[in-house]
Amino acid sequence: MDFLPEKIDEYTVAHSQQEPELLRELSRETWQKVLAPRMLSGHLQGRVLSMLSKLIQPEFVLEIGTYTGYSALCIAEGMKPGGELQTIDINEELYDLQRKYFDRSGYGDQIVQHVGNALDIIPKLNKTFDLVFIDADKRNYPAYLELILPLLKPGSVILSDNVLWSGKVVEPVKEDDLDTTALLRYNKMLNEHPQLETVLLPIRDGLTISRVK
Repeated sequence: MDFLPEKIDEYTVAHSQQEPELLRELSRETWQKVLAPRMLSGHLQGRVLSMLSKLIQPEFVLEIGTYTGYSALCIAEGMKPGGELQTIDINEELYDLQRKYFDRSGYGDQIVQHVGNALDIIPKLNKTFDLVFIDADKRNYPAYLELILPLLKPGSVILSDNVLWSGKVVEPVKEDDLDTTALLRYNKMLNEHPQLETVLLPIRDGLTISRVK
């Protein structure tokens, strides 16, 4: 679902920072070889992630949902020198593709890949994070939030993708639509949680920025 008229969307992209060549290559390979390439963050959202990361300048980053590694590379652009990004994905078949581009980027030594269920991996990380990006299975968003909050300090930021879910969050929800039900609960949690201040941006499929008080 497009939330902006096509011409406005094109103008927005044209007047935003250019997409780095490495990310253009990764985008092309994703569309050529990987299922569900629409899951890719893409040019505009990637530049938004890069800008936010550069403003936050995180030392330790957690990403839940790596896919082919595009968003991780965007966020890595803003990390402090010597910073570390831990990224988790359940699909082991994408590991080598991710690693190829991580190593080519110059951030390879700073990006740690985890393969498996994030609900099992997160409690074992034993880290405090400055920035968390959530872009994985939607029905577990509320559970991810509960897991990561103890790992954050005041001033830490949570970025959440797909929170508008193709507009389904404002439509009648089918009884068997577990993803939309979970996202409605998650958006409410972010908006009402006493530890967080939140703004939801209608960028692509919805991006929420939440800051820990």
